[in-house]
Amino acid sequence: MLGKISFAAAALVALTGASGIAMAENAPGVTATEIRIGQTIPYTGPASAYGVVGRTDAAFFKMINDGGGINGRKIVLLSEDDGYNPAKAVEATRKMVEQDHVAFIFNTLGTASNTAIQKYLNDKKIPQLFINSGADKFANYKEFPWTIGYQASYRTEAQIYAKYIRKVRPDAKIAILYQNDDFGKDYIAGFKDVLGARYRDMVVREASYESSDPTLDSQVITLQASGADTLITAATPRFAEQTIRKVHSLGWKPMHFLSQVSTSVSAVLEPVGLEKSVGIISAEFQKDAGDPAFKSDPGLNQWRDFMRQYMPDADPTDGTFYIAGFDAGVMLVHVLKQCGNDLSRENIMRQAANLKSLELPGLLPGIRINTGPANYRPLRQLQLMSWDGHSWVRFGEIVDDAQS
Repeated sequence: MLGKISFAAAALVALTGASGIAMAENAPGVTATEIRIGQTIPYTGPASAYGVVGRTDAAFFKMINDGGGINGRKIVLLSEDDGYNPAKAVEATRKMVEQDHVAFIFNTLGTASNTAIQKYLNDKKIPQLFINSGADKFANYKEFPWTIGYQASYRTEAQIYAKYIRKVRPDAKIAILYQNDDFGKDYIAGFKDVLGARYRDMVVREASYESSDPTLDSQVITLQASGADTLITAATPRFAEQTIRKVHSLGWKPMHFLSQVSTSVSAVLEPVGLEKSVGIISAEFQKDAGDPAFKSDPGLNQWRDFMRQYMPDADPTDGTFYIAGFDAGVMLVHVLKQCGNDLSRENIMRQAANLKSLELPGLLPGIRINTGPANYRPLRQLQLMSWDGHSWVRFGEIVDDAQS
């Protein structure tokens, strides 16, 4: 079944080759035939656009299982809907740990949801792997050694925006719209890191919103009234869409920076109208499936083959969330291969923190995954890009967080 997929035919063959079955101690969720893992995803609710990440994870592991699994073990993914509600995430996670006996939690989405389950999982010494949030707090290996993130830090992203603004518009009047949680507050922190004492002069207005708010119209109107000529939108897709729509309807034309997590064409830009987003700036670590420069890219071709076979009803021209789910799966398979047959929770966590210059199919050229015992930020590089009405156009050099 996997003969058409070059990635499966090459890399995955090496990753899933049988090497004999040897059971390890402290390996709940692992048997001679399966590895049981869990996650929560907002399939419904205000962040339901991210549901495709969970569906991609499920399809990816089906591909792995069709190819024989990992050392003869199939991956069984339990993916629960938390509706972007931390209380539901806690309830579902407890069930998966205490009743379904998963080996670890993988790629759970959302800053608030991951925060809600973090202490519980760390107290029980259960790996919380490659969580789908760029909150800077999830790299705290000293306090939470069982939690490791995946995507680039929101704080780093904000630092990159602030440095760019300081360079091209040194007298900018900045307005910041942010979600009132750790996700949004990382953007405030990143701007303060760079602007320092000038923050109070350059940032003329802040406005927050709750994930339960029905609209952001009043916040956008307030920000426009501040006289700001530069807008930072630190929002999830539903609220990013509302913000772009309102900014356009007001005739406001600020230099507009949009959170990387909300750059999906199909989930954000198309519902608004592609022309209404022209000029928006963001930052990225993934390849853009709609970029002509990647039309024949070997890594994206692996992903496209996977999509054709395992997610045929999805739109392959807008791969933002699909690529994210695919790459996270590739990374996890790499970790499990490194574990060999010692699938104890301790070794799984050890190997997750032992990734060296790992290239993923969907990462921009030059960006690699690196982790270590004191480095729980797998992705530390980004590149700026702007929307031209048809695609995201990258500009400038890849920026490492050490340079930000």
